[in-house]
Formats: sequence, structure tokens, C-alpha cells
Amino acid sequence: MKPAQAKAKKVASPEKQLPGFIAKFAPANAKLICECRAAMRRLLPTANELVYDNYNFFVIGYATTERASNCILSIAAAANGVILSFYHGATLPDPNHLLLGNGKQNRFVRLPDAGTLRLPGVLALINTAAAQTKPSLPAKGCGQTIIKSISAKQRPRRKAPSAA
Repeated sequence: MKPAQAKAKKVASPEKQLPGFIAKFAPANAKLICECRAAMRRLLPTANELVYDNYNFFVIGYATTERASNCILSIAAAANGVILSFYHGATLPDPNHLLLGNGKQNRFVRLPDAGTLRLPGVLALINTAAAQTKPSLPAKGCGQTIIKSISAKQRPRRKAPSAA
């Protein structure tokens, strides 16, 4: 008798999986996530997108490699909004005092809209973070989207309706 062979599950491409992750959010947040992702793709076209649909947050990290430790920054979304998180934000010069948080490493900027990513101070933070990352971003080419993790159990992606 031949040993039973496990059937390989056909996994959808990352581009086909992403809309399902984003659809869990309220329409306004889902639209903001898509707009921020498109803006980050224009700003860091050679970065890899590392996608995590985790318990607390939906995260799209932008990294020089496939390793999370090489992440430059990420878009993190929860029911209460979207932020731009800088992996090594504590080391970034921030003359405009845009960075929030007080951890040893990470800092973030709230993104009430995608236009925030075009503000000169935010662009300076993004460019500085990308410039100081090791290894450096490739000079040409285009990064790939990689689904790194999907948690079976997740916090609600939409705010609970308020009692009237």
C-alpha cells in the first residue's frame, strides 16, 4: 500500500488575498488602507511588502528583504484607524515633532487620510528611514508582496456600534 499523500491546498496569490483582509474593515478604513498602500508603493517601489493579518492589527510592512527584521516602516490598521509605523523611529531626526510613541525603537504617525503621506515632514521621515536601512533598498526593480501570517483569531476590524 502506498502511504496517503496529503493534498496540497491551492493558495491564492497575495494580490488575491489582500482584498479579503481589507474587506474586514469599515469602508472608510478599507479605502484609507488601499490609498496608503498605493502611496507607499509609489514611494518605495523596490521594497517588499510583508503582510500580517494578526490578532491586533492588519500590517503591511515595507522591507529590503523577506525578513521582518529588515522592515523600514509599515502601515498598521485596526478598527480605530491607520498609522505609519517606523521600525527604527526612535533614531530618526524629527524636527517637526511628528512621531508619536515613546518605546525604545518604534515610533508612528497617525494617518487620518492618505494625504498625510505627502506632507514634507512625513516624506522626510520616510526618506530618512529608507536611506539608513541596512541592507539598502534595491536601486531598480519592483518588490514583491508576501503574506507572512494570518491569525485565525482576530480582534474586530470594525468599531462596535455605539448604543443610542
